[in-house]
Amino acid sequence: MKRYVILAGAFALLVALLRGRLSLARGAAPGAATAVPAMMTARATTTLAHHTAVVNGVRLHYVTAGRGDPLVLLHGFTETWYEWRRVMPILAQHYTVIAPDLPGLGDSARPACCYDTRSVAADIYALVRRLGYRRILLVGHDWGGPVGYAYAAAHRADVRAFAFIDAFVPGRLPPASLRLSRATQGNAALFLLVYNAFPGLSEQLVAGRERAYLTTLYRRGSYDPASITPAAVDEYVRTYAAPGAMHAGFGYYRAFFDDADQDNAYGRTKLTMPVLAIGGAQSFGDALRQMMHTVAAHVRGVVLPRCGHYVPEEQPAALARLLLGFFAPVA
Repeated sequence: MKRYVILAGAFALLVALLRGRLSLARGAAPGAATAVPAMMTARATTTLAHHTAVVNGVRLHYVTAGRGDPLVLLHGFTETWYEWRRVMPILAQHYTVIAPDLPGLGDSARPACCYDTRSVAADIYALVRRLGYRRILLVGHDWGGPVGYAYAAAHRADVRAFAFIDAFVPGRLPPASLRLSRATQGNAALFLLVYNAFPGLSEQLVAGRERAYLTTLYRRGSYDPASITPAAVDEYVRTYAAPGAMHAGFGYYRAFFDDADQDNAYGRTKLTMPVLAIGGAQSFGDALRQMMHTVAAHVRGVVLPRCGHYVPEEQPAALARLLLGFFAPVA
């Protein structure tokens, strides 16, 4: 019953946002999806190579760069592997960097079910093993964070260190953060947990308005909205406007309570590998470190100033430096 009280309580917020801001920014969906070409960055001449592999019956698209120990980057909702494009060339000077599109998102296939973080983590683990690796360094942002936590909790001996970026562990959110009130009515995270989980309605209201939906979230969630460039928005719209993409993305939110049950079971034994909790100062901030202390024994927290939720887009160089410094002692 409490779940539906939350859904009903936030419905007014949903209507206001969709009828107001989203309608003002409506844009046409891009053309058919094609593979994103490998690119060269201004900072480094690192080629980003694109691949596909079928694991657990799911076709995953993933991008690789560099040589060395394996480092896996997991993106979040409203983004794809592409959020790491400016971080990867820096990390690739030291590691083999692997950035998959999560199941259902980006240029990966869209399975009909199983978007709970344990199932998604199992697909990523199968990909890592298919590539010939076992022990990895792991990074997760937004929904990539909970997926990364499920991966690390299920394969503790195979994760050497884990960086958790501006996200949450389902089942470990403070109750007050899920309570609709004057203080939380403008909270984008609460809105997404409610709206994206509403069966069927979410897809109907966003269909044909993917650009408006995404750009509204980028503006509200970033410290400097200009940090998410028009080219990046075009790329994200290309993939999220594809048939079934939004339905798959919403599937991650609809599995939230399954994730919470799974994570509460995992959390009975804390993670023992080093964990770095990185929060944007204008987003989760230090609350991320506090939350990770409930599921991990060795947590270091960093709050990035002048940064919102979209850390890899907003502060790519600072993020890369933090990750290199964090992983160096265990690599």
